[in-house]
Amino acid sequence: MNDGTAISYAVYAGEDPAIVILHGLAGSGREFLATARALSPRRVILIDQRGHGFSTQTPADTSRAAFVDDVVRVIETEAAQSVDLVGQSMGAHTAMLVAAARPDLVGRLVLLECDAGSGSAEDQVALGDFFRSWKVPFASRDDARVSLGDGPLARAWIEDMEHRQDGLYPRFDADVMVQVVANVAVSRWQEWESVGAPTLVIYADGGMFTDEQKSEFVGRGKHVARVDLVEASHDAHLDAFEQWIAALRGFVKVQ
Repeated sequence: MNDGTAISYAVYAGEDPAIVILHGLAGSGREFLATARALSPRRVILIDQRGHGFSTQTPADTSRAAFVDDVVRVIETEAAQSVDLVGQSMGAHTAMLVAAARPDLVGRLVLLECDAGSGSAEDQVALGDFFRSWKVPFASRDDARVSLGDGPLARAWIEDMEHRQDGLYPRFDADVMVQVVANVAVSRWQEWESVGAPTLVIYADGGMFTDEQKSEFVGRGKHVARVDLVEASHDAHLDAFEQWIAALRGFVKVQ
């Protein structure tokens, strides 16, 4: 990219239009491998957003505009027509902004656990403290499980860790994550209200948003359908997979 950031992505062959998927904060495209398989026979592109996964982990620019530009460049490089754009959490926020900035590139939009921007400075500090508390390097995946637990999100983090000579490391930098989430927290209502693509907004009953936040976000969109997942968390693509896939396949019209 223009600032020297390398963006890693994987393309899974299939039918167009392609489905492009964007992961959440501190995640990577690997979280959506099962989703990509379930979307067959469609072509699927999983992007590691800047600061995450196999992309540059300490990019010079962590602005929302930089994230949007990365996704636009991948779509323009890999897709012959508009795509169905899917995102979770931070990735959903990125997807929303891509749809606002480049409506010509987005046929349908799917947002899992998203709003126009929220979160306090205290939340950002707590997030940074949490990531910095990890006792890295972990000697093994079992060691990491003892420290981080065995929930769906912890398992995704552990599976994605980088193996170095002295042990296992997360594929993200704690300070970069704080910078990124601070930018995501800035409200972007004007952009959201401008999105014209048909949009599916998916929330989990155990997610991070209040009923009021959910209603306001959906109500201020233009062409929005809403699905609510039960017994699901903010990472519903991991812990409510069948519900997630049913909603996603139905909306993007996978046969």
